[in-house]
Amino acid sequence: MTSSAQQQAPAAAPSHTRRSVFTGALALAAGAALPSFAAGRAFAADAAAPVIASCATWGARPSSEPVVVLANRPQRIIVHHTATANVTDYSQQRAFALARAIQTYHMDAQGWIDTGQHFTVSRGAFVMEGRHSSLAELRGGTRQVRAAHCVGQNTVSIGIENEGTYTSEEPPAAQYAALADLCAYVCTQYRLPATAIYGHRDFNATSCPGDRLYALLPALRRDVAERLGASASGAGTVPAPDPVRDPIRDILDQAASGPLAALPEYLPAHLLP
Repeated sequence: MTSSAQQQAPAAAPSHTRRSVFTGALALAAGAALPSFAAGRAFAADAAAPVIASCATWGARPSSEPVVVLANRPQRIIVHHTATANVTDYSQQRAFALARAIQTYHMDAQGWIDTGQHFTVSRGAFVMEGRHSSLAELRGGTRQVRAAHCVGQNTVSIGIENEGTYTSEEPPAAQYAALADLCAYVCTQYRLPATAIYGHRDFNATSCPGDRLYALLPALRRDVAERLGASASGAGTVPAPDPVRDPIRDILDQAASGPLAALPEYLPAHLLP
């Protein structure tokens, strides 16, 4: 999940204390403006739904407590990388093993109720549901599941993990195409413009989603805009700063469900074959 943030100044240290995150959230709230993206935006075409493996399909265990479904649509998409090995095993078996390993790590090591992100894209271009109910709510298009993928954004964004480490190499072409297809479908369902796609580092002090994947985000916005049948003009530019709508609620939610520390960008080796 993880160049310097282009939307807000990076923190002085790579980790966040409860005090520093709380203070930063208050500052964001104080300077908040109206959301940039209005619900109900129409596109020239709706993106087709990609094949997404549900939690049941890849063998997820139950969440430790019921996931929270929020009444609001998300305001943006946040792209991450898993910071795991850039494997050449592109099989569905590997993809499902990755999804199970991420859930185990998030629940057993991080103390979260379930997988932190909403969706995961494997290096073999398999798309998987992350947190339970994310797929059903995406298909409904009016609500979202509260997640745990980006401090300050978990009630207003859709988090997408991409298998691999993209600090010095780019994702495989098929994986990138699957990410673009998924983003286009999320935009269709929630009526978001392609400019609503961000990287994790835009909001937290982290290197996620890696320098190379982050550098691809302007192209990703253009490619998603094309899939939506919308004008790609300006879609590759980094959007202006967009406020967190409910930072204090997000902090309280995370504090109640597990550690507030920034998500480490690795999985212990024993969790994956």
